[in-house]
Amino acid sequence: MPVSATSTDSSALKPEPALLAEFVEIVEQSRFASLYQPIIDLEQQRIIGHEGLIRGPSASVFHNPQSLFEFASQWGHLSELDLACRQFIIEQFHRLMLRGKLFINCAPAVLLDADHPHGKTLASLRRLGISPESVVIELTEQHPLDDYELLREALHYYRSMGFEIAIDDFGAGYAGLRMWSELRPDYVKIDRHFIQGINEDPVKKEFVRSILDIARGLECEVIAEGIETQEEYRTICDMGIILGQGYYFARPAPNPVTSIEHLLCDCVRGGAVRMGIARLSETVASILRNVPSLPPSASLDQVVDLFHSTSSLHSLPIIDEQNHPVGMVRRSKLMDIYASSRYGRELYGRKPIARFMDQDPVVVEQNMRIEEVSQLVTDSMQVRLEDDFIITDGKKLLGIGRVVDLLRKITDLQIRNARYANPLTLLPGNVPIYELLDDLIRQKATFAVAYCDLDNFKPFNDVYGYAAGDEVLQCLATVMVEQTDAKQDFVGHIGGDDFILILQSDDWQKICSNIQQDFHSRVPRFYSADDQQAAGIRARNRQGQESFFPLLTVSIGLVSPDIEYCYSHHDVAAMATAAKREAKALQGSRIFVDRRRRPGS
Repeated sequence: MPVSATSTDSSALKPEPALLAEFVEIVEQSRFASLYQPIIDLEQQRIIGHEGLIRGPSASVFHNPQSLFEFASQWGHLSELDLACRQFIIEQFHRLMLRGKLFINCAPAVLLDADHPHGKTLASLRRLGISPESVVIELTEQHPLDDYELLREALHYYRSMGFEIAIDDFGAGYAGLRMWSELRPDYVKIDRHFIQGINEDPVKKEFVRSILDIARGLECEVIAEGIETQEEYRTICDMGIILGQGYYFARPAPNPVTSIEHLLCDCVRGGAVRMGIARLSETVASILRNVPSLPPSASLDQVVDLFHSTSSLHSLPIIDEQNHPVGMVRRSKLMDIYASSRYGRELYGRKPIARFMDQDPVVVEQNMRIEEVSQLVTDSMQVRLEDDFIITDGKKLLGIGRVVDLLRKITDLQIRNARYANPLTLLPGNVPIYELLDDLIRQKATFAVAYCDLDNFKPFNDVYGYAAGDEVLQCLATVMVEQTDAKQDFVGHIGGDDFILILQSDDWQKICSNIQQDFHSRVPRFYSADDQQAAGIRARNRQGQESFFPLLTVSIGLVSPDIEYCYSHHDVAAMATAAKREAKALQGSRIFVDRRRRPGS
C-alpha cells in the first residue's frame, strides 16, 4: 500500500508538507535501520530468538521510532508504516541468517484497520523460506483498546497461519489483565519497570510472582524485559522465570550476538523453577459479600431504583423461588440501556429484568479454594475489577464475591505463604504443610504423604561444601515439582534434606518412582570425574572413621492415612516419619510403602 503525500486522516489539519514528504520517502524507500536484541532461555542458557526493532534515518527527526510512529498514527499512515517496518525487519533477519524466533512489534490498531492489507507478511516469509511458526507478533499497549472481539478475530487469522502472539510491556499500558484474559497470548513480556531493581523491591517481586501464577494457570510463557544487572538476573532466576531479555546479555544491535557467554548464566536455578502455585488455605467464603436479590419477574425500574438507593451495589443476583441463582444484573449494563435511548426508561422500565440479566454468570460454591475460584473467574469472565460473581451454599444463593476482593486476598495469601517458604527452594515450609493436612482431614479427602530424605548427604556436604549441597537440594526440589501435578499435588520443604509430598494424584507410587529415577539421572554432574568413576566418595562417618559413601540417592516413605482415624496433622506426620525411617533402614534408594493406615497401629 503506497503512502500518499496528499492523503491525511479525517482531521481538518494537515501535516507540515516537508515533514510529510520526508516521512513518505522513508516509508516508500525503506530507509530504515533494524536492530535485534536476543531473548534468552535462562534455564538452558541459550538464545531462543530475537526481537526486531526499527529506527529511522540517523540524521532525521524520525530516527526515534516513537516520533516515527506517533507521526504515522496522527496523520493516518500507521498501517502503511507498520507493514513496511515488518517486511524490512523480516528481510534483515533473513539476511543476517539469524535462527530461532523473530519477535515483531505491532500496534493493535493496525490489526483493527479494515484497509490493512492481509497476506503480505505471510508472503514475505514464504518468499524467504521462514516458517510463520517462528514469528511472534508483539502487541504494544500504547493506546486504549475497546474492540476486543474484532481484535480476537484478527489474531485468530494470524494464529491460523501459525504465528504466535505476545503482549509487550505488560503492566505499563492501558489494558493489562483485560487484554491478557481476552487474547490469551502465548507470551507475556513483563515491563522493564517491574524488573529494574527487583532484587531490592519486595513489592515488585510480589507483582511479578502474581503474573507468574496467572501465566502458569493459562499455560503462557513469561519474558522478563530490561534485565540489566547480575542481581536482577539472579532474582529473576530464583523466582522461576525461564525467559529473559536485557542489556545484561546484549544490547540491540544491527549485527546481534548469536550466543551468550556461559559466565553470564551462572545462576543456581533449582526448586523455584516451575514451582507452581502453592495451595492457599482459605475458601471463597472469606470474601463473601451479602447483597439483596430479586426474582426474574422484577421490573427494570425496580432494579434501577435499587441500584440508585445503594451506591455500593454493583451487581444484583436474580433468584428463582427455591433461592437458586438464575442470573446476574450489572449496574453498568443497565445504565447503558437507559442511556442508549432518550426514552430508555419509558421504553424498558416495566419490562421484566429476566430480559436484561446475564443468564450465565460465574457461580461458585462457598467451600471452593481461593486459587480455584481465581482460575475459574479468569477463564470465564472478561476480568474487570468491578465485576462480581455469585457464591452459593448447596446451590442456594449465599452472596456475591468481587474480583477486586479476590485479587486482594490472593496477594495477601501469597505474601503470607512466602513468609513461611523455605528460603533456599522457595517451597512451602511447615506451616502451609500442616494447614493443608488439617484441611484435607476436615474434608475427609483421600491423599498420600511421601516423606523424602537424601541418602549420604552429610558426607557429600563435607567433601564438596555447603554451596554444592544447596545446589543438590534445589535440584531435588525441581525434580519433585516437575514430576507432580500442580493441580492435585503439593510439594513442601521441611528443612535440610527433608521434603514432604502430599499427593492426590492416583498413582502415588509411580510418582515417587519417577522422582527417584529423574533425580538419580542428574546426580552424577554434582561429582568430579574420578568420584563418578568410583561411584562414590570417601569421607569420615559420624564416628570419625573414614568410609566409602555411594553417590547421592533419595529414600521415600509413603503412607496413605485413613482419615477416619486421623484427627490432625500430628497423626499424619507421625505415620510419615515412621515410613521414612523404614525406607532409610532398607539402605540405598528405596520406596517403603507403609500398609498401616492408622496412627499407632
